[in-house]
Amino acid sequence: MAYVDEIMEIVQSRNQGEPEFQQAVKEILDSIAPVIDRNEAEYRDIGLLERLVEPERSISFRVPWVDDQGQVHVNRGYRVQFNSALGPYKGGLRFHPSVNRSIINFLGFEQIFKNALTGLSIGGGKGGSDFDPKGKSDREVMAFCQSFMAELHHNIGAREDVPAGDIGVGGREIGYLYGAYKKHTRLFEGVLTGKGLGWGGSLARTEATGYGAVYLTEEMLRHEGKSMEGKRVLISGSGNVALYAMQKAQEVGAKVLTASDSNGYIYDENGIDFETLRILKEEKRGRVKQYAEEVPTAKYVEGGKVWEIPCDIAMPCATQNELDIDDAKTLVANGCFSLTECANMPCTREATDYLIDNGILFLPGKAANAGGVAVSGLEMSQNAVQLYRSFADVDNNLREIMVGIYEQIDRACEEYDCKGNFVAGANIAGFLRVANAMKAQGYV
Repeated sequence: MAYVDEIMEIVQSRNQGEPEFQQAVKEILDSIAPVIDRNEAEYRDIGLLERLVEPERSISFRVPWVDDQGQVHVNRGYRVQFNSALGPYKGGLRFHPSVNRSIINFLGFEQIFKNALTGLSIGGGKGGSDFDPKGKSDREVMAFCQSFMAELHHNIGAREDVPAGDIGVGGREIGYLYGAYKKHTRLFEGVLTGKGLGWGGSLARTEATGYGAVYLTEEMLRHEGKSMEGKRVLISGSGNVALYAMQKAQEVGAKVLTASDSNGYIYDENGIDFETLRILKEEKRGRVKQYAEEVPTAKYVEGGKVWEIPCDIAMPCATQNELDIDDAKTLVANGCFSLTECANMPCTREATDYLIDNGILFLPGKAANAGGVAVSGLEMSQNAVQLYRSFADVDNNLREIMVGIYEQIDRACEEYDCKGNFVAGANIAGFLRVANAMKAQGYV
């Protein structure tokens, strides 16, 4: 039996009931099979894949908190510290009802290779809780964050594990979490990224994931003799990633037609007004349906998916597995030629395979979504030397990192005979950097 098949059997046996994690591991193992074939004896000797798919540390804990009516609630908290071969564990915290061990393992495993692609000294980790901040008061969110950090602080630190935000964890939550960390440890250090600008945060961090996805898309299209200018773009989601992918796409001349939330989506053939949507989401904490009530040219579709709208470029920015095989077929039939995964694995495996097989220029999330963690890494370096850099300086650095990611992927595709398959190229490039570090550091 092939080495990768043996490892997949181990993962399926040890992680039963974790479909998202198994999906992530299988995608990586399938992609890196050509690398394993060239180095199988060496990798077997050092148990490299066995160690790669097993977290270095996995933590789960209860999070009790009290709501505004005095009712006690108990949620589950998680932190997986997957791989530290390249540096301190780095990866966001997600607060959402869908969070479970499988989701956290999947996200943490993906984070290893995403972080490796940035070229920065950061390992892979992830965490979160099944707590839902939606509809909670500020006091309730603060109570939860303080209880969550009361346990998590034992296992993180500026040179050990540096969480950031993710779905459900924005500036408000990071502030409450950081305050609790500081109270418990009496340390003012760069232990969380995405902090406020007045207390250790970095300019351009809010925009980084969305901007980075557009920078990578532009670089890919440039090599294909194309551009985003004048193209119709579909964006799903309306959170941080979606908003700033929208803003940057519009800046480079694209027309963004859609945005969405868990209830439905908005469509405007004239293009979404970024500032109106930003104010609605960031300042009013509203729903996208309200955008259609404010903008006469916009249409709101309850319960629908944005992928039914004809487009040139698709940019899923919401959550994992949001775009399935039927959506992929619709995109191809409607003339879409490029898809960039701005979220973490938003396309199902079947959808990904179908899009690639039908000639769609497909950028995977571990590459396109890396802008956020790249600027988080830059925030860590600023914290370490007590330095603030300008927005332009950080933004230029972000663009350089994303261009570098494309170059790594393209080289890997060339070397391993998978030209144009950016999923395989990203997985191979990220894996090689991690594997080389693991080999050098021994059986740990």
